[in-house]
Amino acid sequence: MKDLLKLLENDARLSPEKLALMLDKEEGDIKAMIEGYERDGVILGYKTMIDWDKTNTEHVCALIELKIIPQRDRGYEHIAQKIYNYPEVESLYLMSGGYDLAVFIEGKTMREVAFFVAEKLATLEDVTSTATHFVLRKYKDKGIVFGAVPTDDRGNFI
Repeated sequence: MKDLLKLLENDARLSPEKLALMLDKEEGDIKAMIEGYERDGVILGYKTMIDWDKTNTEHVCALIELKIIPQRDRGYEHIAQKIYNYPEVESLYLMSGGYDLAVFIEGKTMREVAFFVAEKLATLEDVTSTATHFVLRKYKDKGIVFGAVPTDDRGNFI
């Protein structure tokens, strides 16, 4: 049920009781659906969005573009598996366009990220080039607005 998945995607804290009310279903049916989605790998996990800029924690995010040579009979899968197994890698996407893989990583400092790229990613046999882009500020991520400026009813900044 797409509606259930969308609600959970937007707020994983919604209880089965509240979801049942919102979707006009029985609570037991909602619980069974969620368990089925988890078992079937449709729901892969639950994660909290953190605005690290509002903490005292050093935190750097980067997008690394990789150009790679796909392997015969294995395509991009083999190199992707090597990369997504690094704990620093938050997200990994096969892309169309000017590069092959988009790697999103997080670290404590720019130096730590640069070291990871130089020592781990750039040295992989199938990687032909890298380009690192540091995230300077997050405005919106996965539908969540960071540090939104308050507005009045007409959309004017307050």
